[in-house]
Formats: sequence, structure tokens, C-alpha cells
Amino acid sequence: MVIEGKRVSLSPMAERDLEAVVQWRNQVRDKFIYRELFTVQSQTKWLREVVQKGKAVQYIIHEKTGNGIGSVFLKDIDKKNKKAEYGIFIGEKGAQGKGYGTEAAKLMIQYGFKELDLHKIILRVFAFNKIAIKSYEKAGFIQEGYLKDEVCIDDNYYDIVLMGIIRGENNE
Repeated sequence: MVIEGKRVSLSPMAERDLEAVVQWRNQVRDKFIYRELFTVQSQTKWLREVVQKGKAVQYIIHEKTGNGIGSVFLKDIDKKNKKAEYGIFIGEKGAQGKGYGTEAAKLMIQYGFKELDLHKIILRVFAFNKIAIKSYEKAGFIQEGYLKDEVCIDDNYYDIVLMGIIRGENNE
């Protein structure tokens, strides 16, 4: 199912997208808690064991020109509690800072609420990543928590902001 927006569209990730996903994600990995290098093999395993088994949904973000620029996903889908964790990365440098991520987030939020019948979508973001936090707020996420020294990377501790959005609260 392709999801159409005004400036971007989302298409389900397929095996043909794996090399691009690996390239994009590795270019922006310094913004993520999980910083291991992605490989085509690890992404193939993720696609087959997580996405294709319904534990996550992942889409490729396309500019209206058709160019792929990144990916958006909902993972750890919890059907009992009707919640999931949101993630996104825009790996094409020329596409960053243009509002595509905010639009993709809004599209994925609506997909999560309407198609997956989720009640809540959460995310975790480094407190230093002010650009991402601003984009998430524009998409409707609100800060729900602040975790001091939550993550240790290369002997440095980082704060994490927890954000969430609940179906029906200023988003439908």
C-alpha cells in the first residue's frame, strides 16, 4: 500500500530497497541510540524476521520526483496495548531540512492509528537533537519524559527525550 502525501509518498520497503536503506541509515547513525553499522545482510534479516512477520512496518520515503530519500518505520508493535515505537531517517543530504521528515511522520502516524489500530505511538530521541525534536513536535508528538544519562556511547552519557502521540489528541 503506497501512502500519498503532498510532497512525499511512502512505499513498503522491499528487498530492492535494502542497499539504499543501509547507505542512508549508516550516514545518519550518529543520531541514533543503536549505532552499529547496518549491512545488507542485517537489513535482509530485519525485513524477513521482523517486517514480514508483522512485528514492524517500514516504508521508503520518496520525494514526489520518485527519488528515495530515507525510511520511516513503526517497530515493537504491541497489539495488546495498541502501541508502537516510531523511527525515521532521511539519508539523502539534499533532502534534509526540507520538511519531508515531518510530512512522513504525519503520514506514518495516521497509518498507525487508522490501519494498525494503534492507540499510542512513542519515540526516543537524543536531547541534543533539537532539529529532530522540533520536527516531531510539528508532527504532533509531545514530550512525555526526560531521562538523564540514559545512554552510554564511547564512555559519554547522553540524555534521552521520550515523546508520544495518542490517537485523537489533536491529530485526527
